[in-house]
Amino acid sequence: MSASSPPAPRDNLRIRGERLWDSLMEMAAIGPGLRGGNNRQTLTDSDREARLLFARWCEEAGLTLAVDQMGTMFARREGADPDALPVMLGSHLDTQPTGGRFDGVLGVLGALEVVRTLNDLGIRTRRPIEVVNWTDEEGARFAPAMVASGVYAGAYGLDWAYGRTDAEGKTLGAELERIGFKGEEPVGARKAHAYLELHIEQGPILEDEGIDIGVVTHGQGLRWIEVTLTGKEAHTGSTPMPKRVNAGLGAARIIELVDRIAWSHAPLGVGAVGRLDISPNSRNIIPGKAVFTVDFRHPDLAVLRAMEAELREGAAAIAQEMGLGLAIDDVQGFDPVAFDPALLESIRDAAGRLGYSHRDIVSGAGHDACWMNKVVPSAMIFCPCVDGLSHNEDEAITPEWAAAGTEVLLHAAIETAGIV
Repeated sequence: MSASSPPAPRDNLRIRGERLWDSLMEMAAIGPGLRGGNNRQTLTDSDREARLLFARWCEEAGLTLAVDQMGTMFARREGADPDALPVMLGSHLDTQPTGGRFDGVLGVLGALEVVRTLNDLGIRTRRPIEVVNWTDEEGARFAPAMVASGVYAGAYGLDWAYGRTDAEGKTLGAELERIGFKGEEPVGARKAHAYLELHIEQGPILEDEGIDIGVVTHGQGLRWIEVTLTGKEAHTGSTPMPKRVNAGLGAARIIELVDRIAWSHAPLGVGAVGRLDISPNSRNIIPGKAVFTVDFRHPDLAVLRAMEAELREGAAAIAQEMGLGLAIDDVQGFDPVAFDPALLESIRDAAGRLGYSHRDIVSGAGHDACWMNKVVPSAMIFCPCVDGLSHNEDEAITPEWAAAGTEVLLHAAIETAGIV
């Protein structure tokens, strides 16, 4: 360690795991799902209730709360140097319609537990620490995902984000106003020294290998590609097989192609079709139209581009052979992310100092940290989740996993912010 490096936190600094778990369970009571998970979609009344609870906890912890024009909440613990840029810690409180209790929420409440622990121990950091709750990370109600952090990073415009609509035609901007969380602070005006995000893995690797902590070195690049096939609607009973122009069959063949492409680039390459609309969706009509979205991911940009090129070429060949009209449109995408090496090393050091097993890992999902990394050094910490299950009400973690990830976050945050 150089003479200018901040001292590392002592290895006996620990959080109060029971307090963290109690907070997670209290938050999970807001917007309950049907079988133990959560349906707390962004900018709903349940989201408002969760935000108000979080705001109360922040106030009780002595934090100063600010809200930007996208509704993102920043809860600040002052440092010894008020002019120093803060270390931001956070994630999101919104969920999928059938979401779990920990996806995103652990990152927000784990960050709050870091602050509570600093308060308990009377530790003063040189840099301020800010706990962040990003708006609309999931993208379940207002697409795309990670929209507020995307606006913060300059990837999306504010007016464009306000114009996103849900299934009922309600706009994101109007719903922000309705729940009272359309702040006045310009998005992106609040700068940061670094950003750290704790999250459940949302995959099976850590649990399968018995590893406590995932050090997230990269975020996979993503491409969402909408494919529209146009055929001819016809009676299923009276139309001879050679006369059919079946958009549903074309969709099936392209979906199989997507699977083959993903397998050919495994294990890091993945792909699937998660949304498919068949028209007119009648039992006795040959589909005249099929619209579906392909999701490809890979941490290497060249490979991701190759996967997309294979899809476009293969889909065109299938459509031509079957006499189908074809349109391919880009829905959303971002390039692979390489997280900050110095922050990654601080996470590895923290895990080792605390006696937790750890390994480098690539995130298969998108996170707010992926956008933040475009504008500020960022890194992520993963803890295991049972069977790798997420975006599902049965999503589960243990109190011990939650505590371990939060303790690593605590130590990495202290090392990054510096101790007075």
